Amino acid sequence: MNKKIPIHTEFIRLEALLKLADVVSSGGIAKAIIQEGEVLVNGEVCTMRGKKLRPGDTATWNGNTFEVTEHEA
Repeated sequence: MNKKIPIHTEFIRLEALLKLADVVSSGGIAKAIIQEGEVLVNGEVCTMRGKKLRPGDTATWNGNTFEVTEHEA
């Protein structure tokens, strides 16, 4: 599944993106899957839960890809 995630700010942290995309129910779960190397950012493993993602970046977990986009006014 590919899903666009619009943000209102300059960036979103990886942990917050996973919660906003409704693929994890808590920050603790997001932290665990990120630290275990299960999440790809722009195609590469990322273990930094505070990684800043900007429009155009993608995060992939569990076969799902989430693209950060600018929120349209």
